Amino acid sequence: MLNIDWFVEGVKGEAPSEPPESAGEKEAPAGAPKAMEELIFGLVLVGPHNDHGWSEAHYTAGQYVEKTVPGTKMIWLESLNPADRPDTTLEQVVDDMVGQGAKLIFTTSDAFEEDTVPVAKKYPDVVFINISGDDVLTGEAPPNEGNIMGNMVPMKGVAGCAAALATETGTIGYLGPLINFETRRLASAAYLGARHCYEKYRGKNPDDLRFIVTWIGFWFNIPGVTLDPTEVARDFFDTGADVVISGIDTTEALVVAGQRAAQGERVFAIPYDYEGACAEAPDVCLGIPYFNWGPAYAKTAREVMNGTWKQSWDWNPPDWNDINNRDTTGTGFIFGPALTDEQKANLQEFIDGLASGEIVLYKGPLNLQDGTPYLKDGEVATDEQIWYLPQLLEGMEGPSE
Repeated sequence: MLNIDWFVEGVKGEAPSEPPESAGEKEAPAGAPKAMEELIFGLVLVGPHNDHGWSEAHYTAGQYVEKTVPGTKMIWLESLNPADRPDTTLEQVVDDMVGQGAKLIFTTSDAFEEDTVPVAKKYPDVVFINISGDDVLTGEAPPNEGNIMGNMVPMKGVAGCAAALATETGTIGYLGPLINFETRRLASAAYLGARHCYEKYRGKNPDDLRFIVTWIGFWFNIPGVTLDPTEVARDFFDTGADVVISGIDTTEALVVAGQRAAQGERVFAIPYDYEGACAEAPDVCLGIPYFNWGPAYAKTAREVMNGTWKQSWDWNPPDWNDINNRDTTGTGFIFGPALTDEQKANLQEFIDGLASGEIVLYKGPLNLQDGTPYLKDGEVATDEQIWYLPQLLEGMEGPSE
């Protein structure tokens, strides 16, 4: 059996209050844990816990739980991926965590979705939450598995708007990870936000805006396997883009933008996932769309401890009363230091429009990239249509598959 004691440790965090309600709940499984005074919960990370991106956002959420839910203790393993741990399986990690007493385990990547189902079946008295998956929707999840995802669609729209406000070349690069439903819908949301703001605030024809997507092949750089995101970011800037939006877990786009700006170039970047990401190169950072997993994690932990957890698929939205309220929002956007006052005002107006419903990103007429009709004039996409977006949208450059 794998011994992960060297990699697992307890940590502390910051205090919040009551998180938002979840939706789509089903009855509690027969094997769900009964009420308990203490809870050990496991966190399985696909990348390093300090990657300034996706994995760090989950790690800080675990700290949030420890601080806000009395009696909880986190155990965790980082960098479970083919490059860093090629001989380690999710089942081995889960075996070890269950052996240490975990009754709740978060598998924090779509890369773990397929393997979460069998381990959940193996341990029916443990609650498993797969992040970003849809096993509950498809009916593949056993009764003790749930799904949680932050609804990043509107915040990616805000990122696209920020890029459109800043570009002078009229070319935006999108540094994408691998290609799937999630990454297509988020890249497309950024494109829609960019088109809206390029026309409304810049007074330009949105059809003249170039939005180029390059996929590296995974959520972060794996030498010899993926494209190098540093080289991709450099290529964007070399070929006319002056803003790069990142869709990967790490901060290469921002780092490269900072290096170019230090050489006198007017370039910017928008990192992803983690609220502190702008710190890598603040002077070129237009903002950061980020996930705030803490409230959902804390809610789940409380329910497991109380014996009231029910299976659900939760796509947690921003708290439109305050998208940066760490105790309530599912996703947020922090303005970057590189924004001008005018850009901040325009961006805030765009956010207010999303909040009120005046602005709807996925509203027709919209076609898919190959020209196939997606939404007819005036039609608003359902959650399912957005979640399972089959292609990029018409006007976007880059492969859909």
